[in-house]
Amino acid sequence: MHPQVLHTARLELSTPGDGDVATIHAECQDAAIQRFTTVPSPYLPADAETFVDLTRRWWADGSEATWGIRLDGRLVGMVGLANLPSGGPEIGYWVSSRVRGRGVATEAARAVVDWGFAPERPAVERIEWRAVVGNTGSARVARSLGFRYEGLLRRAHVNALGRSDLWIGGLLRGDDRAPVPWPVLG
Repeated sequence: MHPQVLHTARLELSTPGDGDVATIHAECQDAAIQRFTTVPSPYLPADAETFVDLTRRWWADGSEATWGIRLDGRLVGMVGLANLPSGGPEIGYWVSSRVRGRGVATEAARAVVDWGFAPERPAVERIEWRAVVGNTGSARVARSLGFRYEGLLRRAHVNALGRSDLWIGGLLRGDDRAPVPWPVLG
């Protein structure tokens, strides 16, 4: 699969490259990114280099689609769909603390959901969302995109900080994407 560039009203989503390594490394020092994702901790420059290399391989083998989120030409986050061949990939995203609360994650994730459910990808029937319990920012993004809250996965998240419970949600290809109430969000 060839990497694709996506555009929204404010954003360009494109494959991360070697020129993004320093920014990825710097952003992944953020305590929230380390708590709520599976990035290594400590996150070293070599980890960012490895990640960029992996994104190229994932695109090439069709297993995952990962984009750097660019606002005004600057890398401000990542978004992607993992495990594409399953027909039920998982969406994941993080954004820089500099742009949180400005709708960047929602705008980027919406573009990726649209890409995942495009007619040329009929095998994608469901997109799954997971977040560490307490990551209300991620939950608000998913709910705004029409994901349905589906429950709790106990001690299912593992990263350098240990194990955590996960919220799980899903969006089906044919779902109405209007937000619905979630019991974990007020």
